[in-house]
Amino acid sequence: QVQLVESGGGLVQAGGSLRLSCAASGRSFSYYDMGWFRQAPGKEREFVAAIRWTSGVTYYADSVKGRFTISRDIAKSTVYLQMNSLKPEDTAVYYCAARPRVMATLTGTYDYWGQGTQVTVSS
Repeated sequence: QVQLVESGGGLVQAGGSLRLSCAASGRSFSYYDMGWFRQAPGKEREFVAAIRWTSGVTYYADSVKGRFTISRDIAKSTVYLQMNSLKPEDTAVYYCAARPRVMATLTGTYDYWGQGTQVTVSS
């Protein structure tokens, strides 16, 4: 059974940085896509970034492109989201997600979800 556990959230001032981690377990993640999503209060959950586990191909939402970087450590079975130049509008609960690679794109529906980690950016 796939398990995803996020960590690294917290409170940071605008312009600061945070690195989120997602420890993945329960199976081999070869041929899996791993993603980060976020949900702000009163808003729907939105796609942030994703990475193809084996090839390392990445994709980003326009709102975070150039500021956030997704990466993975295959040996540690961990996915990271490095967030720089944070803005108050980045405040949200951030979720790690996974799915078998079945689509050509990295967006769309994901099957497995972590519990989320809160990121708060103060102005």
